Amino acid sequence: MTAQQIIKWYKENKRELPWRNTRDPYRVWLSEIILQQTRVAQGLPYYEKFVKAFPTVYDLAKAPQQKVLKLWQGLGYYSRARNLHEAAKFVVKECKGIFSSDYEDLKKLKGVGDYTAAAISSFCFGKPHAVVDGNVFRVLSRLYAIDTPINSGPGKKQFTQLANELLDKKDPGTFNQAIMEFGAQYCVPANPDCGNCVLKNKCLVGSTGKASQFPVKAGKTKVRTRHFEYFFISAKGKTFIEKRGAGDIWQGLYQVPMFEFPKKTSKKLIINRLYAEFPKIGEKGIELKAVTGIRKHQLSHQTILARFWQINLTSSQNLYNYTKIDLKNLKKYPFPVLIGNYLREITIFE
Repeated sequence: MTAQQIIKWYKENKRELPWRNTRDPYRVWLSEIILQQTRVAQGLPYYEKFVKAFPTVYDLAKAPQQKVLKLWQGLGYYSRARNLHEAAKFVVKECKGIFSSDYEDLKKLKGVGDYTAAAISSFCFGKPHAVVDGNVFRVLSRLYAIDTPINSGPGKKQFTQLANELLDKKDPGTFNQAIMEFGAQYCVPANPDCGNCVLKNKCLVGSTGKASQFPVKAGKTKVRTRHFEYFFISAKGKTFIEKRGAGDIWQGLYQVPMFEFPKKTSKKLIINRLYAEFPKIGEKGIELKAVTGIRKHQLSHQTILARFWQINLTSSQNLYNYTKIDLKNLKKYPFPVLIGNYLREITIFE
């Protein structure tokens, strides 16, 4: 593969995206964080929302974390939003609002690794650092029939070295954009059109019919199944929520009261747990009814099986360790998609 081949294809076929029309490192960084493990079609509206809400790194840095998480709601992998916010504060406080052009300096920002540092330094400052993302892994593994697992230490080292050898040192930003776009738009994971590929004469895998077998990955991480029982409790226009702490999924987001069980649990055991945790509810002898069936919510390494229950109290009491808020204010808080969808169904959210 020559750099000019892939760049020529890119200039003729690239998608027009807002972060490609700027060398502002703030906007490029913002787009790269949003697009981590996210498709462009899904990430684009979030990018536009963030640019509108936070036009500069100063605006993002001074925003409350709750506002940042609320804008991020629905995009998943919420650690990205928390890291984004922390990095913005670092740039403002320690770097006077200026993003460094240095690759190693950029990696000091929270949430910025080799790939993102290479993207910012090459796109914005023309520095010769190759980006190596999922699209690049796929293109290079097929072109050169590399079967080293991409999620292994030797694999990452091998692909990074190869990408840097192929990099157009005179125009690294365009080359990086080109090879990523080629992987995203043409050299796709399933059923790529190898017969009409502009690189077919150089690709070692395309003519074999085995493109879908590349890139190679080592054994997958076991997926953990968790059982959540959620309780939406209303009491004279009030409800109860709590903020999820560190060390688990959805850190910093909010949820309605929830119990986790090791397996699917009977209604009797759920009620016993509920009354043990909230004796004031038990004293009222409230009939508990599940308002939804079990819902499956898939994360990268976890499967959440959740059910929602609804309780209406006749008095506005307090529940230990939970924050009592007006129902109308629920929409101000960031919730995981799983809970947000339920709240929309009961018309709490618009």
